[in-house]
Amino acid sequence: MTTVLPRKMFPLLLLGLGGILLISSAYFIWQDVSARSDFSTVPATVSYSAPELTLTDTQGISHSLVEYRGQVVLINLWATWCEPCKREMPALQSFYNRHRDQGFVVIGINDGDAKPDVLEFVREYRLTFPVWLDPTYIATEQAFKTLGLPSSFVIDRGGTIRLQWVGGISRTMLDQHVIPLITEQP
Repeated sequence: MTTVLPRKMFPLLLLGLGGILLISSAYFIWQDVSARSDFSTVPATVSYSAPELTLTDTQGISHSLVEYRGQVVLINLWATWCEPCKREMPALQSFYNRHRDQGFVVIGINDGDAKPDVLEFVREYRLTFPVWLDPTYIATEQAFKTLGLPSSFVIDRGGTIRLQWVGGISRTMLDQHVIPLITEQP
């Protein structure tokens, strides 16, 4: 026995099938995007001398990049109001925790925020790596020739900047690009 759909049902059937197709497509797109939720930009490979930069930390103690020669240093320029800066902080802290015993350090340089705001941000994100202050943003802007936040620079053990990011960094990108510099033989 053959069942024939009335002509009036055909548009409803097409509409229903289209809805199912749309919902299933949206589901698969969402799965693909959530699986690749890496917000990070890919670093540029560079090779130039690290600047001579001296700033004070949150306790008012003066520090220079020269003090860190022999270590792999990730300089991260950030601000408390910067959303990508906020998103990358947990990855930077986690990576620092895992690799600090291997001669790796993150130095977060705050660009232009008031010291009480910086201290609150450090507490909120439980940052344990060194945080330096550039109250006018002029020193870091001139030293690293950048205006965008966040911006990050990885300096090798010999004082050469080898990687440069403009935009947020994820743990995946840190693992992929910075670990080879940490494990590199001098």
